[in-house]
Amino acid sequence: MAGIKAADVERMEFQLALRRRGISDQAVLRAMDEVPREHFVTPEFTDSAYADQALPIACGQTISQPYVVAYMTEQLEVEPQHRVLEVGTGSGYQAAILSRLAREVVSIERYRTLADTARIRLKTLGYSNVTVLTGDGFAGAPDRAPFDRIIVTAAAEEVPDALVDQLGEGGKMVLPLGPRNGTQHIVKLFKAAGGGLTRQNLIAVRFVPLLRGQAREL
Repeated sequence: MAGIKAADVERMEFQLALRRRGISDQAVLRAMDEVPREHFVTPEFTDSAYADQALPIACGQTISQPYVVAYMTEQLEVEPQHRVLEVGTGSGYQAAILSRLAREVVSIERYRTLADTARIRLKTLGYSNVTVLTGDGFAGAPDRAPFDRIIVTAAAEEVPDALVDQLGEGGKMVLPLGPRNGTQHIVKLFKAAGGGLTRQNLIAVRFVPLLRGQAREL
């Protein structure tokens, strides 16, 4: 592999690892390849940006491991015309991935520090179809509803009713569900015509908890 930069090798291994773990949607794989993950981690973890592990960010939060990001995105089945609501902006990485797949992404973050930093980062990197809001994720963004897809990147114990209300008919929601110190699973919901929900339990995961309200700390 002479002449190939170490960073290029790392990216190729990153893509190969996702494929080996079952990620097959070409649009998702392309988005994962296009978004520079190293810009979404803190400086001390730049060398580990493409490792398949969650990494700490500010405000006691994390950036999810790449496989989980890819898996949840694939399960969301985003199409180019879709409007997507993300609950839990964090560093902005998941929003950046979604921006490559959807027409519009609205992302809510309860920590103002994270929201402000992610907003600047996403704008600087050219993800112009993402809007980052500071607010209560449980409340969603009712003034911008309905959404075709909703993704939640922190674990709730129950499906937030407000988010179900903001999901359009025929829409899909993917979120981790389960107790803070117990077993959590990725759950996929489909909202049929008339508002009925069907639920599918997927893989076991471990996420930081989804908390109510907007954080008081900056």
